[in-house]
Amino acid sequence: MKTVLVLQHVPHEMLGTVGPALTAAGLDFRYVDLYNAVPERLELERAAGLVVLGGPMNVDEIDRYPFLAPEVGWIRQAVEAEVPVLGVCLGAQLLAKALGSRVYANGRKEIGWYGLELTPAAATDRLFFGCPQATTVFQWHGDTFDLPAGAVHLAYSRDCRNQAFRYGKSAYGLQFHVEMTAEMIDDWLNEADNTRELAQLDYIYPQAIRTRTPQELPAMQTLAQRVFGRFAAICRE
Repeated sequence: MKTVLVLQHVPHEMLGTVGPALTAAGLDFRYVDLYNAVPERLELERAAGLVVLGGPMNVDEIDRYPFLAPEVGWIRQAVEAEVPVLGVCLGAQLLAKALGSRVYANGRKEIGWYGLELTPAAATDRLFFGCPQATTVFQWHGDTFDLPAGAVHLAYSRDCRNQAFRYGKSAYGLQFHVEMTAEMIDDWLNEADNTRELAQLDYIYPQAIRTRTPQELPAMQTLAQRVFGRFAAICRE
């Protein structure tokens, strides 16, 4: 069975609904827990795909998180070898950096439920064709990135222009979190570092996020099933 490698930065940021999509496509997946141990190399030549998950760190915090340096190199190698790549939040920022783009603080943090708009290019994209042009997704980020040269811009929000892009045929960066489950959202809101972050923001209300979750989650999970199912199909190919 072909294996998708999953780069994980913190324990509570997991595959979520990406996992079942990979399994349904007949793919295995293996977490590489970078916060525990950094491998000397990744066996990208044997990988069906590479998923790069989110995390609270900035892509340039190499002194605090030394694994970020080799990770950017692995992502670049995967893109060059045309291994399918899916970068989520921090993963999208790391993909952008690997492709030579600047990553920096967004003007405003997006945490919770936010509107998302697909660009016209998304209508013919392998992951996003047929998806609603306007939808609501879960966000948790304070940084953003410049669109890499040659990339196709796929989505934007009111407060963050570069929400999704494709580079080449099969490298994708998603700034938002469509992989979320209800349990993951609850865990994130209760995680110690996250609660400290939320306490410093007077425009984010955790209880409002919890209230909206049952309303917004079903439609987002339908979107996730489409998008991740199509990414899994690319990996299977």
